[in-house]
Amino acid sequence: MREVTVALVDTDPINNIAPVGSIPCIVVGRRGSEFDLTTHCDVVVDDDDELDEILTTIERSPQAALAAVLLLRGVENRTIEESLIAESTTYSLLQGGAEFAQWKNHRVSRESKVAGEAEVLSERLDDHLMVTLNSPARRNAFSSNMRTALAEILQVALIDESIQSVTLRGAGSNFSSGGDLDEFGSFTDPISTHISRLTSNVAVSLNMLRERLGTKLCCEMHGENFGAGVELPAFAGWVVANHDTRFCLPEIALGLVPGAGGTASLPRRIGRQRTTWLALTGRAIDAQKAFEWGLIDEIST
Repeated sequence: MREVTVALVDTDPINNIAPVGSIPCIVVGRRGSEFDLTTHCDVVVDDDDELDEILTTIERSPQAALAAVLLLRGVENRTIEESLIAESTTYSLLQGGAEFAQWKNHRVSRESKVAGEAEVLSERLDDHLMVTLNSPARRNAFSSNMRTALAEILQVALIDESIQSVTLRGAGSNFSSGGDLDEFGSFTDPISTHISRLTSNVAVSLNMLRERLGTKLCCEMHGENFGAGVELPAFAGWVVANHDTRFCLPEIALGLVPGAGGTASLPRRIGRQRTTWLALTGRAIDAQKAFEWGLIDEIST
């Protein structure tokens, strides 16, 4: 496998540093210079610990790390819809790659799901629609059934213009633990994966709802949230999180990239460098940091 090149930039003056362009190299900037390196780098670190974490991630999953970086580089020049298609294409291809296969082969499957109550509930209160992810026993893992049900409910909200506000929340200990790991790689080929993701795309509906409702499309978050549980709320016009809420993007460690719309939604809120930082470090950030970055809009008690 070809090694991924990493370039560390901490050089002054800024005029000596060229924009990253399309070079197949991950460019890391070290903060502390009086110059703003962020427009010339893929990710910016504050200290050696952050740099070591990023280098470890790249060493373990070089293909996924580089794919994520290249995907995020062009986000400012794409519409949300174009970014979602690019993300789905990249994600689907990586599901057919060696890094994801290695993760899947070493993972121990959990017990089969037991059919029960609907995985998404909705309640109409006058002109307000309350939508609840309802699989608390599985920490609201974002399964294909949950995705389909949520997409259908959001489509109703889009069609019915009498709905003037929508709140999305999660039952149980957290908003969502992210994609249902037991379903990862269940499609037989990348094309089927890509088409399925585009057919029931919750991110597209959330983005369209935000364009119509603005801050009246609200997401209420709590607990530990991973992957899709971070990416989808970022589409909302207003995000409220409890003080104990945490946010993490773990996909690169699986040999993948954020795949629930995060490469489109997160840069809109926190910029591509911070999105890349979350993806490459795999670190969880708390509600205060998320608020300072603009990932959430309010911290509740």
